Amino acid sequence: MEYSILSDVYEKLESISSKLEKTHILADLFIKTPSDELPKVALLVTGRVFSTYSEYELGIATQMMIKAISKATGFSSEEVGKKFKKTGDLGLTAEVCIKSRKQVILFKRKLTVDTVFENLQKLAYITGAGSQDRKLNLIAELLVSAQPKEARYVVRTILQELRIGVAEGIIRNAIVEAFLYKKEMSKEEKNKMIATAEYAWSIVSDFGEIAKIAKEKGADGLKKVRIQLGKPIQVMLGEKAESIESVIKDFGKVAVEYKYDGVRCQIQKKNDKVWVYTRRLEDVTKQFPDLVEFCKKGLKSDECIVEGETLGIDIKTGLPLPFQMLSQRIHRKYDIEKMVKEIPIQMHLFDVIYLDGKTLFDKPFKERRKILKSIVKPIPKKFELAKQLVTDDVKKANVFYQEALSAKQEGVFLKVLDSTYVFGRHVDGWYKIKPIMETLDLVIVGANWGVGSRTKWLSSYVLACRDPNTGSFLPCGMMGTGLTEEQFKLMTDTLKELIIEEKGREVKLRPKIVVEVAYQEIQKSPNYESGLALRFPRLIRIREDKGPDEADTIERVNELFKSQGRSG
Repeated sequence: MEYSILSDVYEKLESISSKLEKTHILADLFIKTPSDELPKVALLVTGRVFSTYSEYELGIATQMMIKAISKATGFSSEEVGKKFKKTGDLGLTAEVCIKSRKQVILFKRKLTVDTVFENLQKLAYITGAGSQDRKLNLIAELLVSAQPKEARYVVRTILQELRIGVAEGIIRNAIVEAFLYKKEMSKEEKNKMIATAEYAWSIVSDFGEIAKIAKEKGADGLKKVRIQLGKPIQVMLGEKAESIESVIKDFGKVAVEYKYDGVRCQIQKKNDKVWVYTRRLEDVTKQFPDLVEFCKKGLKSDECIVEGETLGIDIKTGLPLPFQMLSQRIHRKYDIEKMVKEIPIQMHLFDVIYLDGKTLFDKPFKERRKILKSIVKPIPKKFELAKQLVTDDVKKANVFYQEALSAKQEGVFLKVLDSTYVFGRHVDGWYKIKPIMETLDLVIVGANWGVGSRTKWLSSYVLACRDPNTGSFLPCGMMGTGLTEEQFKLMTDTLKELIIEEKGREVKLRPKIVVEVAYQEIQKSPNYESGLALRFPRLIRIREDKGPDEADTIERVNELFKSQGRSG
């Protein structure tokens, strides 16, 4: 398939906001795509060339892309940089430069989906001496052969900023529409097809594989997908609850568990082989060799998938470290043994969902906890079960909650004893209780250079929520408090790499960093694109476990705005 076909589809998707229309467009694309290319196309429309759980990253920064565009078009890096400041989008910058390129290209070949996909994957494989130059040459070669529109999307894909407003649900529905729907199906039957695809996606976590199975084997093939150890599955998430009292009133006896301030880990074990994945399905096995050893010693089964929360521990006090400290280990590629010594860990296990060839999703939580206990050989203060109290006594639950806070944890989970394991968020399962008002996970899209003692730091941050229909980010507040000097420095070092435009003290940033913020209230405001403004937002933590596509939506901000002042 020629890459121009995919580029045309991208442009259509970018120009419309209707989820239904986007679904139809993608379904038509999938039907027309040859079977051998379908997995690549299904992955490319997510803006990726590797599955979410792959250890490989393209790792191309803004400055390298500017150099690649320069090399491919004859414009100097300075000229490309100026055009970038005008467009605020390196994809559009590449398109503009290709249209008016300064050098004549004698031998151009048409780009194909295979060529683009395989060459982008090569970027991740290039390492060692001279790797930066080889990556630069590879990108430039693609851009030399690209038509202007193709260049826009090649660059955006490399930078993981496709911006076509296609979320996971749209891709899933497009696969269903393309390969599973039949004209005579009722609405109920169609919904069953969507549920089948959703289940398969939750197990496989790779839309390329799902699309291929759906096309070749239909719904029966999707129903037969099985867990493959070494590939992560989607996780169950908790809902925020109004109070302990309300949950116990609705469900009676519940399991109250510490909500640890750490990183959630999905651990897969097959004999002596162990894999560790984050909530976002990132493979962090190499970053946690100590956890791998705990699992080998502490899990008494040949094959299993268990879940727990990993905490960083202060060497001097023995108390939990803030999540930000532990997050240094998540993205560390080098000096891992040094980090293991500086930031030791504890693992607190809370669930088991697969054991010796059998899935446990349909078993009630209370039974899964018993099974978990039977296969864990605790290693004191290193590898233990999550602290738990089973009760229907509100007073006892509240005392336990205060204990969790005193232990410097986030709060508690209330887990319904008969609840099954359901991927994603759902009611009647897990409820979280935290001591502060509803927080928001927002993306930093801009900042200001500080004044006085903060001159060298980006110290005021523009926060934005997500528009799920367009994929854009809508500013809704400015945050400048809640950070220590060390955090200001760390944030500045991180954000400098994301600057796409600078005017005086103001900078515009590529949306990548997600932060959890608290605030006094939400107000209407004509000053922000969202129409709303957070009053006195303050940093709770940097959400290393979340990407921009998981930030809170404008609908959620609106819901919180409308709910202010309600009793109870």
